[in-house]
Amino acid sequence: MKFIDLRSDTVTMPTDKMREEMFKAVVGDDVYGDDPTIVELEEYAAKLVGKEAALFVPSGTFGNQLALLTHCKRGDEVILGDDCHIVAHEVGGASVIAGVQLRTLQSNKGILNPEEIKSKIREEDIHYPETGLICIENAHSNGRVIPLENMKKIYKIGQKYNIPVHLDGARIFNAATHLGVDVKEVTKNCDSVMFCLSKGLCAPVGSILAGTKEFIDKARKGRKLMGGGLRQAGFLGAAGLISLKEMTKRLEEDHENALLLGEKLSKIPGIEVNFEDIHINMVFFNIKNTGYNIENLVDILYSKGIKINPPENGVMRFVTHYWITKEKISYVVNTLEELLSK
Repeated sequence: MKFIDLRSDTVTMPTDKMREEMFKAVVGDDVYGDDPTIVELEEYAAKLVGKEAALFVPSGTFGNQLALLTHCKRGDEVILGDDCHIVAHEVGGASVIAGVQLRTLQSNKGILNPEEIKSKIREEDIHYPETGLICIENAHSNGRVIPLENMKKIYKIGQKYNIPVHLDGARIFNAATHLGVDVKEVTKNCDSVMFCLSKGLCAPVGSILAGTKEFIDKARKGRKLMGGGLRQAGFLGAAGLISLKEMTKRLEEDHENALLLGEKLSKIPGIEVNFEDIHINMVFFNIKNTGYNIENLVDILYSKGIKINPPENGVMRFVTHYWITKEKISYVVNTLEELLSK
């Protein structure tokens, strides 16, 4: 059975062109720095986001944790939102890998208060840890895009206190698409940025960490320490190049499909869609008012060729991507409507 997979945009498969380029890729040993396809990918990625250098890493979580390890000393404190990916979905890696503590701030759907960040920066005191890093996320994993003005204010605070700012930009091209700006308008408000090649861009594996040359040189050694020194990685890099050169330019289609999906779902009695959160390719909604036993929904939809995740805190999430067409959206909504009507 061919499935319609709405669990995430991480489920995207390589396109035929990617598979062809992967097959033909010229490779070397990337730990020695002589894989020409990875070199091309890193140089292209750095230029694309306006940074001096970039590094190919296995995953987004790896890239974020490597950024913390590279920016911070053990025992440093990192200021970030309490609902961000680094806090909620990276298995406590900050304490294990970088040996830092996280000072979380309550966010307003991903937006951090610059004045609160300023108030939490540690003074010089023998009892205090040092504030080593500020982290922000855009697009946020809640589906919203953070305004550039907010990022700009936070970055200015970092510069004033000589504290680097790292951007978890896993879906940064979705953010730039929503804002209608070149991606460099987003990344100019941070010192380092991580972005994924495998979230909605169809590459099978990999993310990029970018920053200054000095930062990336240090991160390269940290990548080796963390076990991320891959050998003939160019087979993966070939797909990543297509992700950045071509797939980033079509994300508006995914955003439009998410809005269409939200509109169709909202017409089903009892479903409440969070339209204010549909900035990119994610649709959050709940079906508690339908009276349907939600525990059975995942398995029943699976039997009908649809993969979804169970609700988190009562909220469901459907994610559109390259392989989700308008026709598939209609099938999903019609199937769901038929189930709920029973």
